[in-house]
Amino acid sequence: MPHTYTRLLVHCVFSTKERRELIPQQVQADLWAYIGGLARRNGFVAIAVGGTKNHAHVLMGIPAHIPVAKAVQLIKAGSSKWLREQKALRSFSWQEAYGAFTIGASQVAKTVSYIQNQPAHHRKRAFEDEYRTLLRAYNVAHEEQHLFG
Repeated sequence: MPHTYTRLLVHCVFSTKERRELIPQQVQADLWAYIGGLARRNGFVAIAVGGTKNHAHVLMGIPAHIPVAKAVQLIKAGSSKWLREQKALRSFSWQEAYGAFTIGASQVAKTVSYIQNQPAHHRKRAFEDEYRTLLRAYNVAHEEQHLFG
């Protein structure tokens, strides 16, 4: 669409299946870079990618014509395939569910820092606690019994 300009920033969070620690530390930098490449190849921008052994955070800019669900699906499907093939993690898969939270331009630096500091952050806090905190911070209604099922 000519003369249509958007900057749709979304902070996505998703975990490995059953939140198992399936992403070895020596693979993480390659995985985060690969996710950035997947974003570029699919027409959106990965501003920051990071995580730990059992989950990933992606701050991305999505064009107006790509639904958030499609962007997340492309990232998760492509990265899980790559991990299984390239890194010989044959049983790897992401959990089906994910969180996606819009942020404003003024929150980019803080969100990037948060994503880049995931390993230090998770020395003190479990993923489940972090995820609940994000849901509360964004006022996302949820049922605890269905949160990690």
